[in-house]
Amino acid sequence: MRAVVQRVGSGSVSADGEVLGRIGPGLVVLLGVGQGDGPDDARYLADKIINLRIFPDAAGRFQRSLLDVGGELLVVSQFTLYGDCRQGRRPSFTQAAPPDEGERLYRFFLDCLRVYPIRVATGRFGAHMLVEIANDGPVTILLDSKKLF
Repeated sequence: MRAVVQRVGSGSVSADGEVLGRIGPGLVVLLGVGQGDGPDDARYLADKIINLRIFPDAAGRFQRSLLDVGGELLVVSQFTLYGDCRQGRRPSFTQAAPPDEGERLYRFFLDCLRVYPIRVATGRFGAHMLVEIANDGPVTILLDSKKLF
């Protein structure tokens, strides 16, 4: 699994003119599910994201996590994180999980997050969405569960 994690002042996602999820200060996570990903990948990323110390303490150092600051979380599925642009000019998405498998693991990832005492908002899996992100810092972190295993 791959995630782009952005510290935000606010974020929202909408589809077909309907706001699906909106948060205040916290994290926006763009999540891609790849071929061969499983529950261990989802659990690893959920724990990593919740506990990432990317919020400043009184001295301005990255010492506080989402849990420490009481932030919110917006998770948006994004299979294009598996776009391979090494050949040609059009990305190949063959490394992305098939839609049914991707949705199953996306939902499992959300379940892993919901055990924590934070608010989790989401988009709609497979929908064409408009994501608004007010990146704070800017702080953007790339995570890949396969870099661990």
